[in-house]
Amino acid sequence: MDVQLLDQLKSRLRITWDDEDDSLKEMLKDASNYLAKLTGIPIDFVNDAQGKTLLIERCRYVYNNVADEFEKNYKHELSRLILHQAIK
Repeated sequence: MDVQLLDQLKSRLRITWDDEDDSLKEMLKDASNYLAKLTGIPIDFVNDAQGKTLLIERCRYVYNNVADEFEKNYKHELSRLILHQAIK
């Protein structure tokens, strides 16, 4: 997983230590796979701002043990991402 994404996730979660890096990398990988399954295609999270935002937010929800709320709270954003990726 891209170091830039890891740094952005740590910033969003306000994590300043490195002890959880392996866990956060795995979280980013899982969230990436989750969003790719929703859209049906891989997403370039480094260059796709909308995808990156949803990736970071999905990780934030997972980190805070409320992943089951993510789709409900980001329904419109996820729909736009799916449509945007389908148009590509």
